[in-house]
Amino acid sequence: MQALPKNGNRTDQSPHVILFIEESGGVWHASRLTEALKASGATVTTTTLKQCAFDTNSKTGMKIPGFDNKLPHGAFVRSISTGTLEQITFRLAILHALRDSGVRVWNDARVIERCVDKSTATFLFKRCGLPVPMTQTSERADLAQNFLDHHSPLVSKPLFGSQGNGVTKIDAKSGLPDPEDLAHVYYLQRYIPPTDNGNTPVFADWRVIVSAGRPLAAMMRKGKNWITNVHQGATPQPVALTTEMSDLAVGAAKAVGADYAGVDLIKAPNGELLVLEINSNPAWKGLQSVTGVEIGQELANDFLNAVVQHKGARSLASPTE
Repeated sequence: MQALPKNGNRTDQSPHVILFIEESGGVWHASRLTEALKASGATVTTTTLKQCAFDTNSKTGMKIPGFDNKLPHGAFVRSISTGTLEQITFRLAILHALRDSGVRVWNDARVIERCVDKSTATFLFKRCGLPVPMTQTSERADLAQNFLDHHSPLVSKPLFGSQGNGVTKIDAKSGLPDPEDLAHVYYLQRYIPPTDNGNTPVFADWRVIVSAGRPLAAMMRKGKNWITNVHQGATPQPVALTTEMSDLAVGAAKAVGADYAGVDLIKAPNGELLVLEINSNPAWKGLQSVTGVEIGQELANDFLNAVVQHKGARSLASPTE
């Protein structure tokens, strides 16, 4: 199959894709992806996973908004939205079902599950030989306390969480957080101190957007304290991609099987870059403000090329009935 023309002209071979967005908010990213997908020649239906259903009366076994008894050629997952454990499980099940039905899902449920669980992502990074901060995850308070006693100070993070929410720095004096605040799972990571610029500490890390096995752009996130998320007030700054940054970010995405991802890197005291975290549904508004790369368009192009090249049983010219 040939790649789509990038002139925005629809043909009989043009795919009809679905873009899963946030239940509320996220308009900036959704609008840019929609515009980019249309500019690359696709027909786009935008909805949320909450609007989908399993239905045995449907020929496909599912009800997907805008598709009746057909399936989309591809599904771009911008967000699965927040919800209860049951809601998240159901939404991931929809993504699993779409993939099993031959739809090219970008990123699919397996990748989202690996990335949203920090312990699994860290395990996969380490297994692939990527440098990571010293980390331990356990339900056992005795293991957590022993780790704190020997490697203080530590950073305690919710196993499921993003944008720096719920992240705390702990030491022997403060002790372990209340287990109920962590849903009874301790994800503990060695605290990486700031670098020094003269006598001034520099709190910074790096975010790299990866798509289809290549780095698109990077930024430094410079904070007023050790939490450097833009959502928490850090300032995005332009930075040139180095070979080390590119290799680590691409390696992290490959380790979890991600089609696209946001990879966070941090510099250890010895100057080595470490893989800190990965996000399978990354925001890029802050990064877009400091780079000339049109990130939304690059993501859209890579996604549509993956859809066209997908070796499924269906022909793009005749959607599944």
